[in-house]
Amino acid sequence: MSAKTLWQGWWGPLSLVITPITLLMNLGPAAGFRQLTSPVGGFRPPLDPGKPLLRRPEALLFLVPMLVVVVAISGLIVLGMVTGGGRSNSGPGFETAPTLAVGACVHNDGDWHHQDLRVTDCGAPDARYQVTRRLEKPGATCSRGELYADLKYGPGGTTVSCLKPLH
Repeated sequence: MSAKTLWQGWWGPLSLVITPITLLMNLGPAAGFRQLTSPVGGFRPPLDPGKPLLRRPEALLFLVPMLVVVVAISGLIVLGMVTGGGRSNSGPGFETAPTLAVGACVHNDGDWHHQDLRVTDCGAPDARYQVTRRLEKPGATCSRGELYADLKYGPGGTTVSCLKPLH
């Protein structure tokens, strides 16, 4: 039955968890069976135990689902590396984050915890804030009435700008 479980036990979503547990639970009784002496007596000859587990075709076929899993995981890793999924994102608009020049006007498509600032024309109806300055030094602060805009760029890069509400 362990040979059939190795082949047929992987084909369901829950089976990916249940099958290894079942196979591990079968190891204890299998070790106990191997320690038994050959049967003696009786009026019939003992049954043939068959081929060892790893020599049965069903047991060897368990490599197919394992191979599929390994190829799928490897493919996802390569795909993530090729498409840039390995970069650390920190919220909406990360990859298209604008460079906020002093004097530029922006609107926020997100909220202040997950900023998604977009540069827009200062005369546009959706312009909400104007960049007054960029904070380059540690500990620098914006003036009273201004808001902080934290933009995340690349690995470890952060630009903090001060924004003045337009309306």
